[in-house]
Amino acid sequence: MENLFDLTGKVAVVTGASSGLGADAALAYAQAGADVALLARRIEKLNEVKAAIESTGRKVAAIACDVTKEESVKAAMEEVLSTFGHIDILLNNAGVAVRGGVDSMSVEEWDKSFDTNVKGIFLASKYVIPQMKERGYGKIVNIASVNAVIADKNDTFIRHSYNASKSAVLGLTKGMAASYARFGITVNAIGPALFESEMTAGTLFKSEQFLNAYNMVNPAGRPGKKGELNGSILFLSSDASSYVQGQFIIVDGGGALV
Repeated sequence: MENLFDLTGKVAVVTGASSGLGADAALAYAQAGADVALLARRIEKLNEVKAAIESTGRKVAAIACDVTKEESVKAAMEEVLSTFGHIDILLNNAGVAVRGGVDSMSVEEWDKSFDTNVKGIFLASKYVIPQMKERGYGKIVNIASVNAVIADKNDTFIRHSYNASKSAVLGLTKGMAASYARFGITVNAIGPALFESEMTAGTLFKSEQFLNAYNMVNPAGRPGKKGELNGSILFLSSDASSYVQGQFIIVDGGGALV
């Protein structure tokens, strides 16, 4: 039987690949057979991820890129194409979670959320989609969040700009999916709940009160574990999802159900 999840011969670009879920996904791509381009601002951290991927025997490149800056994204994608020749998969993973409600946060904090979480997807996609259209093939996976559809009333963890920007990712995903399907490009989104990462380790995972409350409410009784997002990412990045378009897969242990 054909392995629909096999990515041999594919080239995957991962933004926000220097740590956490992005680094995990990049390694999963390589293990599935893909060559991988790692994009993030911190080249030292990228090189650590690159070394891990090199051990799989796949081709890998680490490229410094700030997804909020158009010239940086343009230059990075040009380097990817020069190095690999084409791009089959784009995982828009770069993101930030700025704490605060609309009554307390600054305009700069609000803009930071949208610049990274929404503008970053726009810019990366802008410089990848043209060659996908030319080749008649592409898989774009946008990392949104379960917080695009649910919110936390706990004052300590209010993140209104995060809620709003991740909801915007869903709208962008649907619009892109509808427009580019005829070119053989699928565009879908994933909504992780709480996973331990560099972004959450120093905040949410430090609060025993929050974790106890989260575990009590969540049907799975725990946060997500390392690697548990990879199955959904590989599904939406492979030919296993060839007729899946504009969808939002929530990976949260059932938390959005309650």
